[in-house]
Amino acid sequence: MTELSAQIRAANMAMHGPSSGVAFRSLVIGLTAFLTVVDLFATQAILPSLTRHYGVTPAAMGFAVNASTFGMAISSLVVGFFSPHIDRRLGILLSLTLLAIPTSLLAVAPNLAVFTALRVAQGLCMASAFALTLAHLGEQCSAMDAGGAFAAYITGNVASNLIGRLISAAVADRLGLSWNFYFFAALNLTGAVLVYFTINRVRPMHAMTTAASPLAALFAHWRNPRLRAAFGIGFCILFAFIGTFTFVNFVLVRPPLSLGMMDLGLVYFVFLPSIVTTLLAGKIAARIGTRPAIWGALGLAALGVLLTLSPRLAEVLTGMVLVGVGTFFAQAAATGFVGQAATENRGVASGIYLACYFLGGLAGTAVLGQIFDLMGWTACAIGVAVALGAAALLTFKLKTD
Repeated sequence: MTELSAQIRAANMAMHGPSSGVAFRSLVIGLTAFLTVVDLFATQAILPSLTRHYGVTPAAMGFAVNASTFGMAISSLVVGFFSPHIDRRLGILLSLTLLAIPTSLLAVAPNLAVFTALRVAQGLCMASAFALTLAHLGEQCSAMDAGGAFAAYITGNVASNLIGRLISAAVADRLGLSWNFYFFAALNLTGAVLVYFTINRVRPMHAMTTAASPLAALFAHWRNPRLRAAFGIGFCILFAFIGTFTFVNFVLVRPPLSLGMMDLGLVYFVFLPSIVTTLLAGKIAARIGTRPAIWGALGLAALGVLLTLSPRLAEVLTGMVLVGVGTFFAQAAATGFVGQAATENRGVASGIYLACYFLGGLAGTAVLGQIFDLMGWTACAIGVAVALGAAALLTFKLKTD
């Protein structure tokens, strides 16, 4: 995601000089990213346990857990529209503080409907903190420091997929499901404290806004066929990613693999290579072109989906690695393209892209969940492959002028 903001603010960052404390700031940026989105996918590591706890189907529980993406889609649009008028530090601080409320209430959610509503509330808070942090970085980083700052944010974001799942599995296994959510609420508050002490009060740079209204900008972006294609690619990418990493959990805990709770958490070391490869996405896309980069990444992800059909754990894990690497890489390349194709009102373009991206995750959960319940993992994997194929077709439209 963060490649987009790097492109969005490149012209504006040139007006700032080099800043001091780069290493410390990079650490703070990475930690902030981690603590902002760590709730998003961590709960996937305990999906089988939650399914048993609420006595529902994998599809129903998967939809509830991933309902946070609906909140994130809404919040991404709203923040994209009103970002020029929001104080960055105050907005991030309030978002992370409020995030702790629905996170802690998940520990005592009496039924699946309440659980789902709380996950939506989490998504609203996570996306607002996420988007405002990106805006803050774009406005405050000098051209010299920008690469390291956004690399740190990418690393924190991707690492949250790995470490969040490990933490969730470990805490739930040792202390129970309720303490899992209390622990993550504490992490949310830790993020708020970090922001309070490390981010100076910074108002948005109103000079960067344009005369066009956000609504007019929205319609203008949708009329751009290249941007429409990029929005569709984002939708398909998270559709495939969530469809894979939500329902493969049930494959891993069932025979013949039959992994336990802690083993399931350790499986998510498959995201470790993605931390490295995602950092290279911008450079590779610039060297070989956006379309070849996305096609190659989608091809890797498709190969990975195929490997998850194997009854052998080593091949399934290899497949998960490839799906993670491919989808994160394609996401970084696609968001970078949006930053290039949107010549004005880029904040709105970013909001639309993220909204489509997160809605794709929700759709993937809903559609593939039903397929998984009715026909099993093989049919679900075919659905993931179809989404990747659709993204590949849309990539043909990403032509540069």
